[in-house]
Amino acid sequence: MTETTGFEAYALYQSIKLHFTSDTYDFFRYNGKTNVSKDNFANNKAKYSFYKLSRKYNIDELKNFYIANFLETNVNWVGDISGIEGEENYKKWQKRNQSLTYRFEQDIIGLLNATQSPNEMLVVEDGQYPLLLKEMTYGNIIIETVCILNDVMNFLPMWSKKISDDVIWPTYRRKIEKYTPFIVYDKEKFKEILKESLREHA
Repeated sequence: MTETTGFEAYALYQSIKLHFTSDTYDFFRYNGKTNVSKDNFANNKAKYSFYKLSRKYNIDELKNFYIANFLETNVNWVGDISGIEGEENYKKWQKRNQSLTYRFEQDIIGLLNATQSPNEMLVVEDGQYPLLLKEMTYGNIIIETVCILNDVMNFLPMWSKKISDDVIWPTYRRKIEKYTPFIVYDKEKFKEILKESLREHA
């Protein structure tokens, strides 16, 4: 476990924030690098929040802490997440990801039980949200399930063509696309879970 400095906490925050809020910046393509400097950090009014976070989490934990919070809320400045709310968001993220296989399986079973055919999960009728997206927005299934299903099936481009909402839907789309590369999962194993669930439902 390596100690995190206040500047590292600040630089990581800036790169994760850019990744989740910008269409052009990609954390993986740029290896988490941005043009922040130690002068930027020294003049930042929230630098004590970064010192506080750097003492609490190592760099890998901090990356996940930031991801969890950008998924959960609109983070305008680090002070929004450096207290109890930020910790709660991180705990929820950890809980989901520690039981990811189980949660995915349960989500798929629930979705299939709610439909006559698997296609009903994805179909967009009259520009309205498809069942899969509705269930995510209601909190009935986890965002990771949607990300993994799209990673396997690539339905987001179709949704974007057919969903008529051009205000909130683009925000959901960006969140799903930007979060997916951070999800650690065995793609072949999850494909098998999906196939098996579909076989049992048939």
